[in-house]
Amino acid sequence: MLAAGAVAGIVATAVASSGKGADKKLPAAEKLPSAGASPEPSFSSVAPPPPPNPREFIGSAEKDKAPLTTKSLFPHSKPSLNKRTYKKVATDTTSDCASAAQGGLGSVLSDNGCRKVLRATYVRDGVAVTVGVAVFDTKEAADKAKSQSTGNIAALPDDDGPSFCKGTACRLTANAEGRYAYFTVAGYTSGKAVDSDDTKARTAGRDVSGYTFRRIMARANAQASASVKSPSPKASRTGKASGSGESNKSA
Repeated sequence: MLAAGAVAGIVATAVASSGKGADKKLPAAEKLPSAGASPEPSFSSVAPPPPPNPREFIGSAEKDKAPLTTKSLFPHSKPSLNKRTYKKVATDTTSDCASAAQGGLGSVLSDNGCRKVLRATYVRDGVAVTVGVAVFDTKEAADKAKSQSTGNIAALPDDDGPSFCKGTACRLTANAEGRYAYFTVAGYTSGKAVDSDDTKARTAGRDVSGYTFRRIMARANAQASASVKSPSPKASRTGKASGSGESNKSA
């Protein structure tokens, strides 16, 4: 009887120890998540929209809406170009584009839909440069006019000054930016021909051409900046906007 009871106790112990998962250990209490824990909030940062491309505002008449005159395009009476000072002596605007050109350039401008030509003349040290900016509806038309350019923009002399680049060799440039094609003609106010070794007229033409490019891009940048709406200033508790209400502007 005692032997039978001992065997039964051994069997019961064996059965109790052979259950599935008996060898697996439970994680320690400190590793279990707390019943009251909640996930940390996450915030996604939203990047501000990229600034507009200024060239988009001068690529077509549809977006290029700022006033356009010789005063706005060529505002400086004595611009310093590459550390050389020039004097503006004459300006002109015409919707008859062909009349502001010589040789085959008039037909090129008209055939590509030129709307108007704005000209300005600058002089320095016996050299005069006329730049003519032809305005088109699209960048494609301006690029085409530049690639087809022949002849030259007509020199625009000062009312009281001598004519230049009339029937004599002069230095020419042709470029385009946005819906504008712009051309320069540079020569001597004395009527002397510009030869192939000349650097004075070539330098003047490049100076004025570069200045014109910067003025066109200034127009593009101004319109791009104006298209970005500034955030409204926060109102103070007294109902007045914070800040002094004054702003500084550079000329």
